[in-house]
Amino acid sequence: MILTKENILNILDEVKDPEIPVISVLELGIVRDVHVDGEKVMVDITPTYSGCPANRAIEQSIISTLRSKGFGNPTIRIVHSPPWTTDWITKEGKRKLKEYGIAPPGSADSEDWSPFGNLHRVVQCPFCDSEKTRLTSEFGSTACKALYYCENCQQPFEYFKCI
Repeated sequence: MILTKENILNILDEVKDPEIPVISVLELGIVRDVHVDGEKVMVDITPTYSGCPANRAIEQSIISTLRSKGFGNPTIRIVHSPPWTTDWITKEGKRKLKEYGIAPPGSADSEDWSPFGNLHRVVQCPFCDSEKTRLTSEFGSTACKALYYCENCQQPFEYFKCI
């Protein structure tokens, strides 16, 4: 395989988020850049947040996937600025979140944004699209998600907090 940035990005699209296995690290928006210098590959990533328990697993998965494709010694560079935002999740990523049963975040640029993740905004149910939902817990299976309940279809679901 020819060593190009585009080829590396195609490979990285195979690397799934360990907490949400239907979305790739590209779709999640944490891959910021890829640098190719001769035979060397460096991937810049921005963690969703500094305390995320998946950070190390994501780094290891990127390295092992690149090694399995024949790239001997890839490196990861952590880039903290600008900080990650849910606005970096691709449209395809948001579609996959919804299909998986997680309500995707809205825009961080919207007027109702707050540093607490828009927990009191109207959140559309990913199962039936109803807006008759209510917050049941500010924290879901991970700190970046909250738990909601749909009054229409009576399904509990997670909402990926807007950051």
